[in-house]
Amino acid sequence: MNGQSTQGGAGVAQVAPDGSGVVLRQADEADLDIAAELFRGYLDFYEVEVEDPQRPRAFLAERLAGGDSFVLLAEVPGAGTVGFTQVYPMHSSLSMRTAWLLGDLYVAPAGRRTGAGRALLREVLRRAREAGVAGVQLETAYDNHIAQGLYEAEGFVREEFHAYFHDLSEVSAKPSKSSQEG
Repeated sequence: MNGQSTQGGAGVAQVAPDGSGVVLRQADEADLDIAAELFRGYLDFYEVEVEDPQRPRAFLAERLAGGDSFVLLAEVPGAGTVGFTQVYPMHSSLSMRTAWLLGDLYVAPAGRRTGAGRALLREVLRRAREAGVAGVQLETAYDNHIAQGLYEAEGFVREEFHAYFHDLSEVSAKPSKSSQEG
């Protein structure tokens, strides 16, 4: 990014070059508390019930420690750290190259309409180009029209594929009574 560098909590941060004043930095272990707070806001936005209040932080810590993803944070002057995005590397069989899944992008109410979401998205795309990945994929809710407008304005195209998901979270790991009798 061709922006002015500043010191963030996790190290070097950079001011987004679009004039928004948004400061971006890659999260590390020192940022887990603020990242987890934003992650909980994201889960609340999508109405995901979390029984263990420490699970969002633990999930992020596991991803970062394992190198499974990277997390970017956005700070807005006067409002603090207001946004995050989490990106997962994956493989694209159709292109036979690495691609990225932008799994999460969230801006807290205090940071909306500040350019934080756009700055995060542009930084992910900049890093993807630099890394030479095939592309960046994301999903959003059908009724999240604000996010859809942002993604389309930044060059994302709605694909013709249908996404399917088989939820296994409700499947019990306990063997059934009939399988125990045999």
